[in-house]
Amino acid sequence: MKINLIRLLALMSLVVVFAVSCKSRKEKQPQVQAVTNVVPPAVVEKTAAETPASATSQSGAVQKTEAPKQEKVRVQLPEVPREFRAAWIATVANINWPSKRNLTTAQQKEEAIHLLDMLKNNNFNAVIFQVRPSSDALYDSPYEPWSYFLTGEIGKKPSPYYDPLEFWVEEAHKRGLELHVWLNPYRAHHTNGGEVTAQSMVHKASDYVVRLKNGMYWFDPADIRTQNHASRVVNDIVKRYDIDGVHFDDYFYPYASYNGGADFPDSKTWNEYKNKGGELSRGDWRRQHVNTFIERIYKEIKAEKPFVKFGLSPFGIWKPGYPQGISGSSQYDELYADAKLWLNKGWIDYFTPQLYWPINPSQQSFTSLLKWWESENTHGRHLWPGLNTVGVKASNRPAEIINQISETRSIVSKSPGVVHWSIAGLTKSPEMLSSLYNGPYQQKSLVPRSPWLSANPLLAPTLLITPEGGKVYAKWLHQQPEQVRQFIVYTRYGDNWEWEIVDNNISAKEFPTNKQGKTLKGIAVKAVDRLGNESDYQAKMIE
Repeated sequence: MKINLIRLLALMSLVVVFAVSCKSRKEKQPQVQAVTNVVPPAVVEKTAAETPASATSQSGAVQKTEAPKQEKVRVQLPEVPREFRAAWIATVANINWPSKRNLTTAQQKEEAIHLLDMLKNNNFNAVIFQVRPSSDALYDSPYEPWSYFLTGEIGKKPSPYYDPLEFWVEEAHKRGLELHVWLNPYRAHHTNGGEVTAQSMVHKASDYVVRLKNGMYWFDPADIRTQNHASRVVNDIVKRYDIDGVHFDDYFYPYASYNGGADFPDSKTWNEYKNKGGELSRGDWRRQHVNTFIERIYKEIKAEKPFVKFGLSPFGIWKPGYPQGISGSSQYDELYADAKLWLNKGWIDYFTPQLYWPINPSQQSFTSLLKWWESENTHGRHLWPGLNTVGVKASNRPAEIINQISETRSIVSKSPGVVHWSIAGLTKSPEMLSSLYNGPYQQKSLVPRSPWLSANPLLAPTLLITPEGGKVYAKWLHQQPEQVRQFIVYTRYGDNWEWEIVDNNISAKEFPTNKQGKTLKGIAVKAVDRLGNESDYQAKMIE
């Protein structure tokens, strides 16, 4: 049975009054003045009373939302900082997790929780977790075998059984962290991936997989079966798991060194194209297939779940000479990845070029490259560069990384953020971790909003507070709990409002009536959805 919010408030208020009246007190308690539907100054005329009775949810379903008419009252609340702070967690070759291929289920979970706790406790807000390192799965996939890096045997599921991706999603969300799944779309088998068995995609897709001279196997990106298979894999994850993003890295066509400097062995599909009258150069033909695939994946993700972000982390240099003075490898000519086009077209929600070089010297300057990529960001998508936290060449690595974060905040000021390669740069460097925590990550941060992605407007939470024994007990409720990722709780001591971000599983806190000689005068609360959008807020002032 749905209970009208007005009735719910009335009932709960009676409970609070009854509880207070039944307990005798010698001391005088602070008086509470309700400030209903407090609206931030930026939201001049919008109140919960004006929210439509029904709204379209992120999944497309129409949801009933009712709110009482409430007077407009304004208080000045501080703005909460926003910055994307993520780390890559690599599973290929057991780089980050699991640390070994023969760990028990309990040991795997223990390691995962340790990593997630470390990120939460150091004020990160996202994790990019590799679930498909080489056409295998660290989750229960209907299309590909269980990963060798998980159990030491291709196709062998964990025992006792659990679904690692399901576990990672649940535990990340408990800690207020976004969970993005990281997939390699074209790699079919890694040289560290054990013996190629009958369960490997190398055998199952042998007609469109090729072997490189370094021992790796690669899907032919120009074969439509490659695109269809990778599409099925991505859509399956998006549909079945409560993820926040899908992420591809820099491995499109492989680096030339993987094939001993020789050209990629795709003569079969190339000759078919030419025999049908194809007129593109081989390079443009390859790029066209990758372009088509990227656009397709973006559109398919949005068709299934519009709120799931699609992110790409290509090699940091598009072409030598862009910008002027930059030298190095060319993703455009070697990997056949026209990442500039994808950014120009808006086929991504966030763009994470791997800018793994220091700010100086100028040949691969972090700052110069980031400014150039920002100049190409014509759709205003998130530009969150990848930082080489593990091995950037600098005499003082923590200082260099902190300077790069500072440069990012300046260059991409409307939506700052970075991704650290990799979490090993934090777990294996206490100095790096402490430098971040005591420096740019001193405060928690919300993820930046994604205004081009649709979301169901959140109502203001309901706030109840009860003074008792030198403390004030605050409790908040929300009509749309399934859409709330976090809450922002504000307290006013003296003339200043303070804030803290709390996880969505926390719905109550106690606050002292006096702190550092200042009296508690008010409490306010907002809800935040999974895209970082804030609701209106409700507050109660204490006299």
